[in-house]
Amino acid sequence: MDSFQIDIERFVPRLKEFEWSEPLSFTIKQHENWAFIGPNGAGKTLIADIIQGKILPRQGEVRITSTEERPAYQLIRSISFRDIYSLTDCREMYYQQRWNSFDAETTPIARTLLKGFSDEAIEKYTLLFDISELLDKHLVALSSGELRKFLITKVLMTEPRLLILDNPFIGLDAPSRATLNAMLKQTMELSNMQILFVVSHPKDLPDWIDNVLPIKERRCYPAQKVDDFLSDKKLIRALFSEIDEELPDLPKQEEKEADYETAILMDKIHIRYGTHTILKDEDWEVKSGEKWALLGGNGSGKSTLLSLVCGDNPQAYSNKLTLFDRKRGSGESIWDIKKRIGYLSPDIHTYYMQDTPCFNVAASGFFDSIGLYQKCNEIQKEETEKWMKIFHADHLANRSFVKISYGEQRLILLVRAFVKNPELLILDEPLHGLDAGKKQLAKRIIESYCSQKGKTLIYVTHYEEEIPSIIDRRKILTKLKNK
Repeated sequence: MDSFQIDIERFVPRLKEFEWSEPLSFTIKQHENWAFIGPNGAGKTLIADIIQGKILPRQGEVRITSTEERPAYQLIRSISFRDIYSLTDCREMYYQQRWNSFDAETTPIARTLLKGFSDEAIEKYTLLFDISELLDKHLVALSSGELRKFLITKVLMTEPRLLILDNPFIGLDAPSRATLNAMLKQTMELSNMQILFVVSHPKDLPDWIDNVLPIKERRCYPAQKVDDFLSDKKLIRALFSEIDEELPDLPKQEEKEADYETAILMDKIHIRYGTHTILKDEDWEVKSGEKWALLGGNGSGKSTLLSLVCGDNPQAYSNKLTLFDRKRGSGESIWDIKKRIGYLSPDIHTYYMQDTPCFNVAASGFFDSIGLYQKCNEIQKEETEKWMKIFHADHLANRSFVKISYGEQRLILLVRAFVKNPELLILDEPLHGLDAGKKQLAKRIIESYCSQKGKTLIYVTHYEEEIPSIIDRRKILTKLKNK
């Protein structure tokens, strides 16, 4: 008779840096689907690593009981942001490479990462998630959402017994989230696969989850049924305490009128890579002080459009583009443009994987660099400290950026976008990975900051509820169909 069960019995990690408030003990039985939920840095991913044998015990054990002959590493597979980092091999690529067509052509084609799978399996799963058209594109040219869909599909093709999904909906548009949910449900019905969700927001819990394990500050609360958890408002507020907190005072800055009338003016923008057209005849005018939401599905060209504004895309020179009342290419440098802009995007997050203190990552916003290569003056240090405290990230200042959680990393990159008091704030999926409380905090900070005189905002998200109330204009992009 087929069987599968995971028992964690009084587990204490060998290394002190992975210690918990008490030994870990719980059981995932056959056919059960679980979710670990809690704030950023609570320890959710650590438990997932323990289950996979990545963290060794000083005492206790993780026991996997299965009648299958496959080894444990084949029975249990996981997907997280870290896997996207390894997928794109960022160490051998540079941040702007995605926008440079010649250099992008030297990077791998998505299909090459599916070697070893049968044509039948590739066709089945790529059709399920509607990603067939991505297979012949270079990995570096895929959007963050497209990369996630490709990675999820690739892991599903291995047919794991337990699939660990770490914040799987991050970067996916609404149709893709619905498709993924249906795809997982269908896969479980047709096989013995079980799911373990690692999430930071109650709304990300699917209705087919059986048990929820709440976690905070490396302490596990008693596991409970998903409906019981969702109705326990007291527990949810205890987990995500920032939900009810008042907004801290922002650093006082001198309010002044902008020295430009139009932040962005695009006239018939056309972006093409080889035979693939991303944007065609796009017009857009953003005036000083306006607040815009830039919306559209995965692969519709949102990040490409913003790469023109931020000086990262060389095709800006072959298009009619005016920034801050100056025609692009009229003598200004990339750094002249960037010094006016506070910018956060999934691409920055993907390529900003340096083993450096979080304070340095935040302070690099003054220099618009991936890494801190210049010394901050005292004023810049003070501003960085203030903004880290405002975002409740000051406790991370001396920790290595690569050793904190995905949500904590996104929080530090948000600080990086604010430190220099930018005139134009461009936030591309800024709240992804933040827990329920941190999302509320960050949203209130964005609204307060952008209510100041002379502040212009462009905001990208796939979640309607994440759009700040201060936004009153929308631009919607539609993915082009390429033959």
